[in-house]
Amino acid sequence: MVFYFCTNSFIPIAIQAMTLNLYFLRHGETTFSQSGNFCGETDAELTTEGMQMASGFADVYQKLKWEAVYASPMKRTVATAKPFCDAIGMDMQLRDGLREGSYGEWEGKSKSFAQENYAQNYVKWLTEPAWNAPIGGETAVDIANRSMPVIAEIQEKHHQGNVLVVSHKATIRIMLCSLLGIDLGRYRYRVNILVASVSMVKFDVHGPLLEILGDRHHIPDHIRDRPGT
Repeated sequence: MVFYFCTNSFIPIAIQAMTLNLYFLRHGETTFSQSGNFCGETDAELTTEGMQMASGFADVYQKLKWEAVYASPMKRTVATAKPFCDAIGMDMQLRDGLREGSYGEWEGKSKSFAQENYAQNYVKWLTEPAWNAPIGGETAVDIANRSMPVIAEIQEKHHQGNVLVVSHKATIRIMLCSLLGIDLGRYRYRVNILVASVSMVKFDVHGPLLEILGDRHHIPDHIRDRPGT
């Protein structure tokens, strides 16, 4: 089943039985998503509101039948997946390939700091992030090369049903671009993934089809519109 929305209500309806439905969930809010500072390999915790976002996802999406849950091993993703896994009685399977991309020397810094102190590196990254990384960090190609084998593993193990992948902003964008044939160098400009948002790709005989992008209806109303990257 997949959720369709009508006047703030969730209505589960049946979809084709012989498909794999891959749900991508970005972790909930952190202090870095509030500030906009670079947070890749930094192992940030969820805020109180981030935990509420995770609980909101669990409350709504536990209604579906799930085959498996895969997650990045970072604190913010594990904490996001835990309420859901507890609700459905399923262990999360941790995969390093789903970690967020490293920002190297930019970690913890603001965009304005990177622009002022790493001007040439910053412009190259903005122009072509597929092949240009922050100094000491990862390119989009690097992230695709470690995350897409996890997707291949999921496709091999789960030919149908619903599978959840809990990951990060850049990593989810890059995986979606890889699946949909979008140039990795454009991942920052073609796909937006807000905190705690859900996207879903359906796999059938015609290949991957984007069915949901960046939905946040499961987030409680009083925190849904909080600013964040």
